[in-house]
Amino acid sequence: MQNYLVVVTKSTVPVTTSEKVKNAVKEALVKRNSSLDFDVASNPEFLKEGAAIDDFLKPDRIVVGLETKKAEDIMRRLYKPFVMNGHPILFMDIRSSEMTKYAANSMLATKISFMNDVANLCELVGADVNMVRKGIGSDARIGTRFIYPGVGYGGSCFPKDVKALIKTAKEYGYKMQVLDAVESVNDKQKEVLFNKVTRHFGKNLEGKTFGVWGLSFKPKTDDMREAPSLVIIEKIIKAGGKVKAYDPVAMHEAEKTLGNSITYSKDEYEVLIDIDALLIVTEWAEFRSPNYAVMSKLMKNKLIFDGRNIFDVTEIKEQGFDYHCIGINTVTE
Repeated sequence: MQNYLVVVTKSTVPVTTSEKVKNAVKEALVKRNSSLDFDVASNPEFLKEGAAIDDFLKPDRIVVGLETKKAEDIMRRLYKPFVMNGHPILFMDIRSSEMTKYAANSMLATKISFMNDVANLCELVGADVNMVRKGIGSDARIGTRFIYPGVGYGGSCFPKDVKALIKTAKEYGYKMQVLDAVESVNDKQKEVLFNKVTRHFGKNLEGKTFGVWGLSFKPKTDDMREAPSLVIIEKIIKAGGKVKAYDPVAMHEAEKTLGNSITYSKDEYEVLIDIDALLIVTEWAEFRSPNYAVMSKLMKNKLIFDGRNIFDVTEIKEQGFDYHCIGINTVTE
């Protein structure tokens, strides 16, 4: 094995990338007059932001694309400590492994956009999306994960991978109609909370100040890439409103993008001082059980637009708040 090498691609890459890597390695070896024997393996990672180490140590599955038995033997030995508890390791051809990662993330994005589409319809027909979610989630074929309505997906994976799969299809003369719709729904969903605000206040938000809880695209990360908060804040500012915001970890990253266009608060309660309404954009755990009495004293109006449905509708209304969320028509209740 001394003169043998396995080159492993780990990142999410377009189909045929590993072949390009293989050709590049071949060219480099020719230039060096090297007879080194090598294989290329595609080993896409399935790591969630905020839980990457745990996901690596306890993988749901391991996908490896390769071409030779020699490469398979090496990858089996490499992953042996991680599959002793029964986690599956799946070997396949390289192109299929590259496609697997894109298809997996695109499927999850599809579930999110579908649920958001259903949530918007629930508001119109008078259904409760939380009840619908529980109803369909009890079906083992659907499951309970990634069916929570909200203000759209963001981050470094779902938007990029959906776009990449659409682009790959176009290169082969094929149209990914479902994913086109997934992307369209997601883009519009990022505007839903702002639209609720303008239905309440009107399109001119001059003289209004809005508090925002949560800036990162999801909890347990400071990632601001494709974050719904960026769309919402931009629209509020363009409409003449002002924004005060707090996020437990993403303030520094947010400042790189938003600069001094908003006010950054030291905690979730400072955000509330004299605001006209509170917008909940990221479902951080510390936002779920606030001190309602303190909130009532600090806010100019007891008005909440919840983009993540973190509060119980009955409870928050009993506390005297005017509450607007996703997929439940609280206005007519």
